[in-house]
This record gives sequence, C-alpha cells and structure tokens, in this order.
Amino acid sequence: MASVSDFEAAVAAVPTLSNNPGNQVKLELYGLFKQATVGDVSGKRPGFTDLVGRAKYDAWSELSGTSAEDARARYVEVVQGLINAEA
Repeated sequence: MASVSDFEAAVAAVPTLSNNPGNQVKLELYGLFKQATVGDVSGKRPGFTDLVGRAKYDAWSELSGTSAEDARARYVEVVQGLINAEA
C-alpha cells in the first residue's frame, strides 16, 4: 500500500512530467485522485453537451466502491510508470 506521503509526492510529480500521457491516462488519474480524496462519486452525471465533465464523472464513477487506500496505491503506480517511461 502506498502511504499518504507517497500519494502526495505522486500528485506533486504529475505537473512535472515532460510527456503528455494522453487523455485516457489523465482521466484515470483524475478518477483515482477523486476516489482517494473524496470517495464515491455523488451527484448527477453531467449532460451530453458537457463532454469533459461527463468523461470525468464516468472515470470517477467506474471506481465506486474502491477504497481510498487502493485508489492511492493505484495512483502512485500509474504515476511511477509514467516517470519510468520518461527516464
């Protein structure tokens, strides 16, 4: 399991990445971050005209039921993979 400090370090490392990981990875990171920090998604899904909001909601919604600890660990794994790919 990733500690809270590992998670915070991974969050801080994301803006320093030199390569764009692509929208799919960004959505994965968004969902994992929200699940780790807020918990399960709540509220209504954005309407069809809000494509970005819908994509973010869906990425977060897919992780419903995932514990904060598991979300933090997966977030750290994904970011570590991105860092290693740049090395």
